[in-house]
Amino acid sequence: MFRFLMSRQWVILTLVAVALVPTMIELGFWQLHRHEHRVALNKVIADSLAAKPVPAESLTEPGSEVTDADRYRRVTATGRFDTTREVVVRRRTNVDEKVGFHVLTPFVLDDGKVLLVNRGWIPADGAQTEFPRIPVPPKGEITVTGRLMPDETTAGSGIKDVQGLPDRQVMLISSEQSERRLGDPVLGGYVELTSPEPRGDSPEPIPAPEHDAIGPHMAYAVQWWLFSAGVPIGWVVLVRRELKERRAAATERNVAAEPATV
Repeated sequence: MFRFLMSRQWVILTLVAVALVPTMIELGFWQLHRHEHRVALNKVIADSLAAKPVPAESLTEPGSEVTDADRYRRVTATGRFDTTREVVVRRRTNVDEKVGFHVLTPFVLDDGKVLLVNRGWIPADGAQTEFPRIPVPPKGEITVTGRLMPDETTAGSGIKDVQGLPDRQVMLISSEQSERRLGDPVLGGYVELTSPEPRGDSPEPIPAPEHDAIGPHMAYAVQWWLFSAGVPIGWVVLVRRELKERRAAATERNVAAEPATV
């Protein structure tokens, strides 16, 4: 009665089931790894935001890259804003998903080096073809505090670095590009400004990164593993149903073949 398993249809069905089980198990582990990565990243963010601010130059220097361990670290720097050379970063949204600019202002340190400071978001009034009006920062020497961030790249952000933009507009925040533009040594990465506190006419602050949510990856992992367990169960159910139908058909044929009683 089990010879039907050697039919072409059942051989294909069995091979598909055999292939699905390890594939679904692997997909479950992939989602588990994503969950673990998110948990680890949340811890890095939380630790960085809770750590005591340190001088920016202790974590970055001209030509260096901001490491993952230093991302979101709170840093301080003393110097002055140079608004004559600030630029805006195009196509940035705020918490309400409105499109506008990020204001990127060079912050000149006492030793002549430059720290790029993202002062926050401003709306785009009309076409983004002209340099917008930007609220001025505090004048004179001040101390700023902010979250240290790595340079933006097309690969990491998905934002294409379009050339030929209007004057003083850029697509990505890059210390390397800024150094070529400014002609001064620029510290690697940039800072999202958190202090001094914004005034009424200041750019809208960049919100702190979320580090409490862990996402649905663990649930997806469990789902894939349940699916992998369901495949062989489903295969057995189908085999038993096929066997039951074949036995019922064989019984009907036997009954039909019996001679009629006289």
